[in-house]
Amino acid sequence: MTATLPSRTAPAPPSLTARTTDRILTRLMRLPGTRYDYRVERNLPTPARDGAVLVTDHYAPVTDRPKGTVLLRTPYGRGFPGDLEARVYAGHGYHVAVQSCRGTFGSTGTFYPMANEADDAQDAVAWLRTQPWFDGRLATAGGSYVGWTQWALLMDPPPELRTCLIAVAPHNMHDTVYGAGAFRLGDFLSWAAMMVNQERFTGLRGVARLLTTSRRLAPVFGALPLADAADAATEHRAPWFRDWLTTPDPDDPLWDRLKLDDALQRAHVPVRLTAGWQDLFLDQTLHQYQTLRARGVDVSLTVGPWTHQESGQKAMGRLLRGNLDWLRTHLADGETPTPPRPDLPVEVYVTGQDTWRRLAEWPPAAGETVRYLQPGGQLLADEPSGGPPSTFVYDPANPTPTLGGPLLTLDSGVKDNADLQNRPDVLTFTTPPLTAALEIIGTPVVELAHTRSNPHADVFVRLCDVDPKGVSRNFAEGLLRLDPTSPIDQVRYVRVRLDACAHKVKPGHRIRLLTAGGSHPRYARNEGTGAVPGTGNELRPCTHTIHHDTGAISRVLLPTPSERHE
Repeated sequence: MTATLPSRTAPAPPSLTARTTDRILTRLMRLPGTRYDYRVERNLPTPARDGAVLVTDHYAPVTDRPKGTVLLRTPYGRGFPGDLEARVYAGHGYHVAVQSCRGTFGSTGTFYPMANEADDAQDAVAWLRTQPWFDGRLATAGGSYVGWTQWALLMDPPPELRTCLIAVAPHNMHDTVYGAGAFRLGDFLSWAAMMVNQERFTGLRGVARLLTTSRRLAPVFGALPLADAADAATEHRAPWFRDWLTTPDPDDPLWDRLKLDDALQRAHVPVRLTAGWQDLFLDQTLHQYQTLRARGVDVSLTVGPWTHQESGQKAMGRLLRGNLDWLRTHLADGETPTPPRPDLPVEVYVTGQDTWRRLAEWPPAAGETVRYLQPGGQLLADEPSGGPPSTFVYDPANPTPTLGGPLLTLDSGVKDNADLQNRPDVLTFTTPPLTAALEIIGTPVVELAHTRSNPHADVFVRLCDVDPKGVSRNFAEGLLRLDPTSPIDQVRYVRVRLDACAHKVKPGHRIRLLTAGGSHPRYARNEGTGAVPGTGNELRPCTHTIHHDTGAISRVLLPTPSERHE
């Protein structure tokens, strides 16, 4: 792919509009007042080792004593609103380099998601070393894909790197798209469609397309064969999407450059991690924290009540305030650091109670509350004593739909589950009203004594908090694609790990478990045939049976906290 490099501009102060926006956002997000003017030099050519040229903007604080440099590498363009983070850091005395990833917004080369970021990140640092304003103190920052570029740099941490600020970001793309066994279709086809059009449709046209993504792609989600329909929907400009969809094997060489697990073993600098309970990358962020913490790396973790999209909207003020404190402590020599709390490095928002809480570790030390699935849709503290099993039919021709949850798309988050739980292909099991509050903090697990009529099947489970008015709101869920080689006519215990959560169920509320055979299009539907994902032309239904008697017990395991917290 060829591109015409944009013209380099002379350093210039921000426009009146940008200054006004900075002041407004500083107040709205309750940020510390800026203390520095800054200048922006745009479209600096940055050479990559293979001859590509990556375009970089430089935000320079007007001071004789800058505090170091913050690097952000992004595929989403270098203008507003993506440049907000850069402007905040520059206004607080940091040099900031914002670079477009290859194949995007003026940078040459071909964009293949995630694959080239390790080399390109090293080349960006090599370029920084040649700049007269770079003093050898480096931090990286950013969320989502911009967070991935930080993990890519941590595959070989440069000596100048002092700290990383990573928000809602994965480090292993195979686990992200295939971790449950079923492909995350809705999220990544929507993302592919956005990526191939983001430079064609900007401003209000871009916003309109983003808001109508689910409606426009609905026919594609239901098409067979899926890979061909996706190719057409992306105008054959995202060949990597077909690669991902049709290659479920984690050991296929396709995934080699898309797995950065080694970065978790090589990182040695302080890392600040931010996530959301309704973010699709939550599980990976928690794994990042646990791995770094176990190695003795200085790492903090903040998890709020946010979706992925909200991490750049509702969460931005809290994220930036924390980032500025972190930079003062770990990058800006001579600054008075915020008093650290190394004994309580985890900060979580407890949904249901709507309060922040500090913890000594994640997961916290926990006990276990068990509830058993009963005939007739009950969820009780006593083991079942017998009774008929519960059954439902999953029909991929009319798949159980996705309703909210931890999605990449705008329709994510906590929802009223009435439309979902009233479907005939969804079973519900509900507790009586609680007489005392119950805190669920950690990773819930559902164990089902299960049989099925088709070897090719998925199990989807969701926990909801049902208020006294009967409104049922989701707070944790999980899906598992079953092993097609396991016997279908023998009771098998299916163990589904749900999303981690920190949720308080109040007295008078009930806990409800929803069980289904899929969640489409969040996950590509199980077509029931065993065809290679994306290539099938046939659909076969499956009857699911959940047993709950003395010889085949189905249950929900709820982690309850027991550790010190604030």
